[in-house]
Amino acid sequence: MITRTIVATGVLLLALGAADPTSAQKQGGTLNIYHRDSPASMSILEEATVSTSMPMMGVFNNLLLYDQHMPQNSMQAIVPELATGWAWSEDGKALSFTLREGVKWHDGRPFIANDVKCTWDLVTGKSSEKLRINPRKAWYQNLEGVTANGDFEVTFRLKQPQPALLALLASGLAPVYPCHVLPRDMRAHPIGTGAFKFVEFKPNESIKIRRNPDYWRQGRPFLDGIEWTVVPNRSTAILGFAAGKFDMTWPYDVAIPLLKDIKAQAPQAICEVAPLNAQRSLIVNREVAPFDNPEIGRAMALSLDRKAFIDILDEGQGDIGGALLPPPAGAWGLPPELLRDLPGYSPDVEKRRTEARGIMEKLGFGPDHPLAVKVSARNIPISRDPAIILIDQLKTIHINGELDPVDTAVWLPKLLRKDYVVGLNLGAGAIDDPDPIFYTSYACGADLNVTRYCNPEIDKLIDRQSMEPDREQRKRLVWDIDRQLQSDGARPIIFYYRAATCWQPYVKGFTIMVNSIFNGWRMEDAWLDK
Repeated sequence: MITRTIVATGVLLLALGAADPTSAQKQGGTLNIYHRDSPASMSILEEATVSTSMPMMGVFNNLLLYDQHMPQNSMQAIVPELATGWAWSEDGKALSFTLREGVKWHDGRPFIANDVKCTWDLVTGKSSEKLRINPRKAWYQNLEGVTANGDFEVTFRLKQPQPALLALLASGLAPVYPCHVLPRDMRAHPIGTGAFKFVEFKPNESIKIRRNPDYWRQGRPFLDGIEWTVVPNRSTAILGFAAGKFDMTWPYDVAIPLLKDIKAQAPQAICEVAPLNAQRSLIVNREVAPFDNPEIGRAMALSLDRKAFIDILDEGQGDIGGALLPPPAGAWGLPPELLRDLPGYSPDVEKRRTEARGIMEKLGFGPDHPLAVKVSARNIPISRDPAIILIDQLKTIHINGELDPVDTAVWLPKLLRKDYVVGLNLGAGAIDDPDPIFYTSYACGADLNVTRYCNPEIDKLIDRQSMEPDREQRKRLVWDIDRQLQSDGARPIIFYYRAATCWQPYVKGFTIMVNSIFNGWRMEDAWLDK
């Protein structure tokens, strides 16, 4: 592979905003946003949902970051942050970074190369300290190790070439942690190098961060702070926004039908609907009888009326796809013509359900002897509402479901313990790239492969596509993998949803991203025009 280095001073200044083209931004003020639920902790590395990463993203920095003003994440949108430049080795198995000097952690300690090494030793399980939960470990299964060369240079050494490593490191889920702070302390009082300092987290009440006056990027942030108020009831939260109590809604949380209410109650509000790299999927614990019989999983997949979900929940605004975000918002997802012949995707829903009932009846279930099961879902509207529709659809094939609502703080531990049978899961791609999705959710033995799907041949293909430098050849491999995953019913994707984010017109300086809900919340350029 060709050596690549990016250290152009002009590019860095432009990307980091060191020289502002305008002085219109105003300093000061606190941005108030409602939060839809109470997260388990403040440690991004130990949590899997935006409930933690969104409010905490501004507390940290990455080596690299997706440009915060480009709505679509791509390799071309990656800019340096704690790194000032990077270079690949000729064989594509080593990625070296030069690091920014003069950066301090919020407690005053200097940021150095060993902090980077400590972070990825922690994530890959090589450290003596351990994360309580490690949802991103599978991202770095190809990472042999990180070495520090002095205080301001590090090298990531890989077992095999992996061009997408840059994309992984640019995600909001890849912050650098301090060596000198224990992982358990990061859960309650995280220390970062970012534009904002953590103030407090009161479970079920609020999260507060304030301006870091010693931030290495001069003139940032503009805001004095951000406060996230936990309001689990979405109707109450939206009423609070309409009444002016909040400056912004919880991002990506305003369902399409609720937009009319906001426009009626707060006509001045600016609302942006985005196609999200986030989906609802059917998850089945394959280790619990009778769901250890793959025929039941096949019947459940055949029963899904995906269009009905989209029409009921989002007034027709949604996308049907496979494991990866479908085009045009997604760069790697299966096009519609490659989905139609897969189990569960035919538009003839009744024909599919007739086949599914036949499967269930052969297994001894029927109208007089339905299969009873609890259907688990996070206890928030965007999970609970589609779970109710799923339960209704499963009744058409002799499965009687009962809703099991689960608080966000215990949802991931519940899945990791295999303490569920059937569920409606919210999934989101942290980046629009196959590697983190395949390795995290579908590879044999991956921690977040909560359905325990395992196909060694698919694992070989996943490794092969990860190494492939040619984009078109990689895409063909990715499509082959995705089609097989859907044929196997590995984790049936119901649909990708669309939702809006709304804000008051005086909120400026941020961009809603369309192919990741995780990566656009540094907020150091946000400001209040009032």
